[in-house]
Amino acid sequence: MTEPTGKTTRAQRMTMPLAREVVKELAVEHGACIRPIQLRRTNLDTGEQDTVLVPCGHTLAHVCPSCAERARTLRAAQCREGWHLEDEPDITPDPATENQKFWVETRAEAQQLRDTAEAAGQDTADLDELLAELDEEITNAGMRGKVAPAKPARRHRSTRRRQDAPDLPKRKVSPRTVGKTYTAPDGKTFRPSLFVTLTCPSYGRVGPDGTPADPGTYDYDRAARDALTFAALFDRFIQNLRRYLGYDVQYFAAIEPQRRLAPHVHLAIRGTVSRTELRRVLTATYHQVWWPNATEVKFDGDELPVWDEGIGGYLDPATGEVLPTWNEALDVIGPEDEPWHVARFGDRFDAQGVLAGSKDASRCIGYLTKYLTKQVGDCHQADTDAGQAHTARLAEALRFQPCSPTCANWLRYGIQPKNARPGLALGRCKGKAHDTDHLGYAGRRVLVSRKWSGKSLADHRADRKDWLLKTLGVSATDPARYTWEPVAPGDPDHMDHARRLLHAVADRARWQAALNEARRRAVSGDREPDTTGVAA
Repeated sequence: MTEPTGKTTRAQRMTMPLAREVVKELAVEHGACIRPIQLRRTNLDTGEQDTVLVPCGHTLAHVCPSCAERARTLRAAQCREGWHLEDEPDITPDPATENQKFWVETRAEAQQLRDTAEAAGQDTADLDELLAELDEEITNAGMRGKVAPAKPARRHRSTRRRQDAPDLPKRKVSPRTVGKTYTAPDGKTFRPSLFVTLTCPSYGRVGPDGTPADPGTYDYDRAARDALTFAALFDRFIQNLRRYLGYDVQYFAAIEPQRRLAPHVHLAIRGTVSRTELRRVLTATYHQVWWPNATEVKFDGDELPVWDEGIGGYLDPATGEVLPTWNEALDVIGPEDEPWHVARFGDRFDAQGVLAGSKDASRCIGYLTKYLTKQVGDCHQADTDAGQAHTARLAEALRFQPCSPTCANWLRYGIQPKNARPGLALGRCKGKAHDTDHLGYAGRRVLVSRKWSGKSLADHRADRKDWLLKTLGVSATDPARYTWEPVAPGDPDHMDHARRLLHAVADRARWQAALNEARRRAVSGDREPDTTGVAA
């Protein structure tokens, strides 16, 4: 038994490890979730109930390091599995069942009755309710999508290309997704793929640390708008690349910031594309945003638009006039006007060929997933005064830039946002693009084409689970046998966070020991280990 320690000073006690922090560190060391969620599981066959702790599943390391690392590893596996496919992924839908055909046929008859009633000027409320119920039945029958998706009214603009962007040849896109095979002089065949990096244009000269050489001339407004529209620009690039090459190019892309805080994208592309072709597509790629003019500030400081409950809109505080609505502001834009913003990629890009199973492939996959456990704004820490000032000026530019048609910042330019409501304040839009954690980029960090590996992320997660159960020699349970519900704080079986964390550490340690023993026995050829209770 350890001898009790003598009296210590407060300074000495402060140097002792805090017990709760040791538990958290041990959880991270074992790969256990530090925010486990307690669920109550009921066996429908026996009525037996027990509690199960499940991981929170967060993807950010500062919230839960273990769950974030598992998510990063899963993305790496997804990237690796789809990058160098040699056969086309099989994603052919299953044939419709008789039950599914029945519901679709019933839906067709109901739609015909509804359209006939509308043409005759009759009330269609009951039929609309029936259509909604039938749509729900179609979904419950195991079909995805809608048989008659709603198409909101949209404004059509000329699709004529800009005069300052070259044309691209129009090719019919074939369903092929696998890259070409090349044969070496010795007869050996190989199918290389590509790793590409695309960046934003220059906004002013920057130093090695990413800070502007002259902050006064650095174009922060343009940098903010490029960040806000970067996701749409990337989508347009993929569209142009597929049309130019003539096949369904597949990609795995990750978005992260450069040191100058401008977003750039790393792509793993299946198949090869020459640098000349890439440069031509990049030069021809742009994204136009047709929003109202947002260059002249009309309201700022204390003189701000006021909400009028009677008309349901905002008024000019000086004249009392109703501000133009979003649709009215769009109507003012004429064919001779310029778009609110035109986004383009920078001239610089990087492209390198990668072979399956090579060290370069592993290095590139690690590069693609390097920053996925961090927020965009946390990838590069500003540890100098110049870096902090640069971050602050970009955040200030993003604060007042409109991020969407519903953004409150449109009031600053004398325009009511789309779907205006009371309580909107300039510079306080809730859109995450304005948050310094996102640096203007509000899209998804990982962008994966639908035919990348022929599997969803849930499918890859299920593959990992099947491998674990097979390694441990544990049979998978039938999900239909159980019902799940969260354990509320007031329930008798509720465990506080400290107890949940202790249970998670104990469970994880036991599972790791069982997995290590299973691997050892598999190598030595011994019988399967006893894994009772391991994969509950």
